[in-house]
Amino acid sequence: MNSIKIDNKGVLMIAHRGASSIERENTNPAFVVAGAKSYYGIETDVHVTKDGKFIICHDDDIVRVTGVNMIIEQSNYDDLKKINILDFDGSTRSDLVFPSLEDYIRICSRYDKQAILEIKNNMDVSKIIELVNIVKELDWYHKTTFISFDKDNLINLRNNFNDADIQFLTGDATTETLDFLLRYNIDLDIHFDSLSKEYIDKLHSYNIKVNCWTVDIESKASELINMGVDMITSNCLE
Repeated sequence: MNSIKIDNKGVLMIAHRGASSIERENTNPAFVVAGAKSYYGIETDVHVTKDGKFIICHDDDIVRVTGVNMIIEQSNYDDLKKINILDFDGSTRSDLVFPSLEDYIRICSRYDKQAILEIKNNMDVSKIIELVNIVKELDWYHKTTFISFDKDNLINLRNNFNDADIQFLTGDATTETLDFLLRYNIDLDIHFDSLSKEYIDKLHSYNIKVNCWTVDIESKASELINMGVDMITSNCLE
């Protein structure tokens, strides 16, 4: 299905795993299609392979998107790159392969899109520093938002890059979440069902930006826009 253009009233729209309703998620074609549309940013997920390289995929294993039972962190980069991601109908295409981190950043740069980069699982601090330095070398550091469910990843990011744009991924709209955001100067990326206008207003009173995931229903997006969210991450809305 194609993406759906909504009246976002200035809320920034983010393409979840690229234009994942049009092209297979987290592939270069999905990133290029998102780049050609009106999105503010393109979200993706990055893992470290067994041999210490960065590769783009959402799941810890690749079976859902390829039919091949391999765990990314137990597999070498070159072996993963040889495997085709299946298209929506189960067929293979030569252009559907796992992107590198560099592929993703270069596409965001070419189309002038904010890179919304999720660091999957707990990542060694040395690899986080290496990842950020790759983004810096590609001159896209100041247009990259680093996100993660793993608090240690975010703490290590903040401790080593005090000006990094960071968001905490969570489903918990709690006082504990707010305390963590304030302590480390981090914004929020939260499951939309957890949000209330009161919580959004409280976050904004501390100058914390609010992103929410993953919103694919127009009426729900309109409700969140009226509640005052700053960003919406979606598979199909732009």
